Formats: sequence, C-alpha cells, structure tokens
Amino acid sequence: MTLDSVTQPEGDAPESGAAAVPPPQTDLDRKINEHFAGSVVRKDLVKAVKGNAIVPSYVLEYLLGQYAASDDEATIQAGIVAVRKILADHYVQRNQSELVKSTIKERGRHRVIDKVTVTLNEKDDVYQAEFANLGIKGVLVDSPTITAHPKLLVGGVWCICDVEYFHTDDARLVPWVLGSLKPIQMSNFDFDGYLAARREFTTDEWIDLLIQSIGFDPELFGRRAKLIQLVRLIPFVERNYNLVELGPKGTGKSHIFSEFSPHGMLISGGEVTVPKLFINNANGRLGLVGYWDVVAFDEFAGKKKRTDRSLVDIMKNYMANKSFSRGTSVEGAEASMVFVGNTSHTVPFMLKNSDLFDELPESYHDSAFLDRLHHYIPGWEVDTIRSEMFSNGYGFVVDYIAEVLKSMRNADYSDQYQQHFTLGSDISTRDRDGIHKTFSGLMKLLFPHGEATQAEIAEILRFSIEGRKRVKDQILRIDSTMADVRFGYSDTAGVWHAVSTLEEDEYPTHYHRHATHKASTVASDDQDDTGQVGEVVDESTKVASPPKPTLFQGHLEFQENQRGVSYETMLLPYMRGATEITIVDPYIRLPHQGRNLVDLLALLATAKDPADEIAVTLLTKEDTGEFQRQHLLMLKEIQDEASTVGIKFTVVWDETIHDRSIRADNGWRILLGRGLDIFQKGSGGQFDLGARRQEFRQVVAFGVTYIRESA
Repeated sequence: MTLDSVTQPEGDAPESGAAAVPPPQTDLDRKINEHFAGSVVRKDLVKAVKGNAIVPSYVLEYLLGQYAASDDEATIQAGIVAVRKILADHYVQRNQSELVKSTIKERGRHRVIDKVTVTLNEKDDVYQAEFANLGIKGVLVDSPTITAHPKLLVGGVWCICDVEYFHTDDARLVPWVLGSLKPIQMSNFDFDGYLAARREFTTDEWIDLLIQSIGFDPELFGRRAKLIQLVRLIPFVERNYNLVELGPKGTGKSHIFSEFSPHGMLISGGEVTVPKLFINNANGRLGLVGYWDVVAFDEFAGKKKRTDRSLVDIMKNYMANKSFSRGTSVEGAEASMVFVGNTSHTVPFMLKNSDLFDELPESYHDSAFLDRLHHYIPGWEVDTIRSEMFSNGYGFVVDYIAEVLKSMRNADYSDQYQQHFTLGSDISTRDRDGIHKTFSGLMKLLFPHGEATQAEIAEILRFSIEGRKRVKDQILRIDSTMADVRFGYSDTAGVWHAVSTLEEDEYPTHYHRHATHKASTVASDDQDDTGQVGEVVDESTKVASPPKPTLFQGHLEFQENQRGVSYETMLLPYMRGATEITIVDPYIRLPHQGRNLVDLLALLATAKDPADEIAVTLLTKEDTGEFQRQHLLMLKEIQDEASTVGIKFTVVWDETIHDRSIRADNGWRILLGRGLDIFQKGSGGQFDLGARRQEFRQVVAFGVTYIRESA
C-alpha cells in the first residue's frame, strides 16, 4: 500500500475512550510462577489491599503471601478479600485505638497487627512492651521472647499479637497481657531450591524478576538503570557495606530501606545519637548496628545541619574496622550503613563549583569519612517515580527475598572475577575493598549459583569500579594529599580497560577541573566540531578532547542515562550540504518513532537555504498488522508536513532490511545501532524540558559509526 492511497475519513476519532483491560500474564510471569510457586505475588495487589493502613509493604506482602501467592485469578481475588478482612479486623488504626482496646476488654482476648517496641525496666527487672498504634505500654514480655526476637529492643518490629485484658486492684499493674507474639517475617526457606530455580532463568529474565520484586516494571528501565536499582539491595546481602546516594527528590532513594525488608531500619539523619546507633554507656545496651542488617540515614544531606563530631569519629572507625569502642569495650557489628539525601544543584554545577558531596553536612564533608564509602549511586540518573513505572507482574514476596538475601550475607563472591581480570596495581586497599564488596553483592544478587559468563562478570566489575571511582575522584577535589588512582582492569591477554564515570564522559571539562593525573588526560579522538562527546571503542575508555577542525571518523559509544546528546550535534554536521539523504530504519511505526523522524527533518529544514530542496528517502518495513492504517497515516502526515518546508519525503518499503543507517550524497555514511530511537521515555509532562530540547533527555546505550566514503 502507498501513502497516497490512505486518507483520514471524516468523523474518525481516536480510540481513547475504551475501558482499560488488565494486561495478560507475560511469559516471564508464567515462568516465575512455575519455578517459585507460593513464593511470589502479583505486585499490584499491595495497593489493592493497603487502603488506609500505614504499614510497610513487607507486612502486606507477608499476608498476601499467605493467601494470594498464586496465578489463579479466583484464588487471588479470594486472597485479597481475606487480607482486607484481616486488616479490617486486626490492624490497629490510631484513630480507632480506643475501640480496639474496648474490644480486647469485652472479649478478654483479641488479635492485633501493630508495631511493638520493648524496653527493659531496670527498677522492676522486667521487659515492657509498647504498642505504637494501640497506644498501650507497660505490657509485660517474658525473657524467652526477647531472646528469640532481640530487635524488639531496638527500633521495634511489626508483629501479630494476641492481647488479653485482666484487671486487678493493684494500681501498679497494667491490665494488658501479651498472650502471644509473632514477628511478621518468614521463618524458613529452601535455599537449594532457590539456586536450582535460578538456573532456569536467563540473566535478563532474572534481572527483570528482581526489578519486579522491588515493584517496578522492567520494561521502563534500561540495563544500567536496573543495575542502579539493584545496588540499593546490596546492603541487605553484603555485610558492612557502606553506600551513599545523592540526587533529586522523588526518585525513591529511601523506599527500599523502609518498605523492602524487615531487616532494615530507616532513620532520619537528625535523629542519630551515639547511644541509639552504637552503644549506651549507661546500661551497656547495643544500638541499632548491633541488631539490624541495614541502618539507612534518610535526609542525610544539608550543609547547615548540626552534627555530633564524636558520632562522626565513631562512625568512621566502624565503617573502616567493623567495630566501635565506647569506654574500655570494643564491640563488633555487621550492619551496613546507607546514606541518602537530596541535591539542590545539577551535576555540572556541582562539578564546576565544588564536588558531588557538596550537599553533605560539614562534619561529613571530610575525606576520611568519605573514603570509607564503598559505592556512590548517581541519584541524578534515576527517574522521578511515576505511576506507570510500577509493576503489575509477579515478583518475590518481600519477606521471602529478604530472608534469601540475609542468608547470603556470610558468603563472599569477591574473587570470582580473578580468573578473567586483574585490577590495576595502583588501586589502593580501600579502593579495592569498595570494588570487591560491590562486585560480591551484585554477584550474589544476579548469580547466586556462581554461573556467570566472562562478559557478564566484566559488566559487573566495570559497574563496581565506576561506583568507587565516583567516590575517590570527588575526594581528590577535597583532599589534595590523596594519591591519584588509575581505575580499570586488565584481561588475561594483558589488555588494559580503563573505567570512567558517566558524568566524567558527559562533562569532561568540569570533571577534570582539578585533575593532573593520567586518567584525566584528554583523548584526542572523541570530540570533533560537532561538539558531540562519546566514548571511542578502544581497549580503554577515553574522555573527549576539545573540538577538531574536521569531522570525526570512527565509532562512538554512548552510555545509558547519558545526557547532552542530540541529533543537532550527532547527525546534522554530517548531513550539511547534502541534497539527497537516505534513512534506513526498519521500524518507524510508533508515534514516538515518528516524532524522532520529524525532529531530524526539522533540523534539516532549518539548516538549508529556504530556497533549496532536499530529497529524503526512508527505507523501512510496512506494518501489515492491525495498526497498518495508523502507520500509513502517520507517514503520510509527515510527508505532507515536510513538503511545506522544502523537503521531498518519500517512503520505500523493504522487508529485507535490518541494520539502521543514514547515507548522504555529500560522502558521509552513518551507521546507527538503534536508528533514531536513542532517547529514553520522558516524564510526559506538559512542561518536560526534554520534550523541547533533546540534550536534556537521557539516552539508552547505543553506538554510532561515521564513515567517509568519498571526498
């Protein structure tokens, strides 16, 4: 069918009013249920049952795992009804606490779901519980319960409890009696079964299963974005892991640490004290690090925040040595430390005027403290959370995966790259420790069975090195006495692979403002008079140099989440002066692909003399399915619009094409790995800057090759 043969009939309206139909179960969802039956749940069910209950997701998923861990729709719906009834009957809403207390009194015994915190009453030598929502305190707890569940003493635990009422004339005794207490978390699981099931999934499938378990739709995340999300899980699977994430608001930095696991504790950065975190000298009681696997500090950033210098000193010792001293005693602990906070400036602004730790309180903006951090998550690369990003697919019940990760904390996978690669000899012990712990954590998450290919190991190793390099490069700005480091690794053939951070590739001028070492040496072949910065494919990663007078020839790689890329700098300089251009792309079908094509045609139109004409031919495949008519209408509209600005746009169907390229009659040919479809989906908001200027958008990972075919 030709474009001229299709027209838009009068009265046609977009089909946008149809009722939404839940998407069918995917092949991955079916596979997940086949191999992890009873341990997975549909992730959109949490929202369906939560209602007004102010409880962590893992509490709701614990209940859903008991009643709705199935792919049978009837079972799921019955499970939802059951969980809603349990919450209605037993979850204590604070504004209904008096009604619940009355129920306990009248019935004599009632089951409640509440957060329970226990303290030791030294005067009477008894343990006493406080129920957060029910509002009762002084409830006696026996010693065996505390021995079995010591976290009750530090921060509190969500529990299912039977509370009884027995009034006496003794005014010193509270009438509330604890009949039973069961923390909301899984008691056991089959780790060998977990490993066996892992072998049934490809690496991509397994990553998507983990992303769905966090609650996100993996289809909306690129590979690098997925790895960034998974790094947030490393503190749960790796002992004494020190992680920092700074970035814009609304990116879900603290969500994992408050909702994902019953073994993590999220506290406000301003609430931290030495007794609460480490040990109370008065009574010798251990603080949070003695009982929790992960202690995360929310709202950690803020230059003007007041901090306890003695706390910082103890934290530095703990983060380096896994121990702390108070008085004459030395105590050890395994809790990982996570610091999350918001930034108020863009990355290039911080690089130009200060450093990427600039938002931290003054006491923590200290090279000795920062050097204890193993990995820096670039929070500015993480999308602001939007409703469409949440998954309705299947993922692990949170308390199941939380127990799996906890069981692997004692394992060490840090040496599994050494048969293939060797870290640079000048990488310090502390840098090496940071790289090793991140690598070990990702290996445990992705390859718990230890079966990874050399290419997969290389990907994880590079990512681990980049996260530590981000820390060290910023420390060098703060403390000039720190030794420069050449970050990278060698393969078994002795070929050196240098590693750079994404912001280093994006903003080389600002990034290397203070640099004097070899790693900051500006490469001579990465940037040309297009102003485009990319990564030359070589045995090492280079940083682009100042513009050259001639156009670049060769191959460039662009990393996922990179900004500053546009057709104007990447493509237009190679098409100037051309009168005939052929674009080969088999898939120009979806609306966003059509908009990409229009963006390129608009650039060509603005770059030429208004009196000139350019012939642009698109070689593509025709959509012969149910959307054929929409496809043809889109291309016809583009053709008509292009003709008004002096571009003769024609379409040629070719069902044999696969590779994507652009050929111009000025002698240039451009090979495009992904064609024009290089940008990630934006927020879609009316005021999204990325919708107006391409350089403000993040890209997917792609490559481009420039070939000069004739003078």
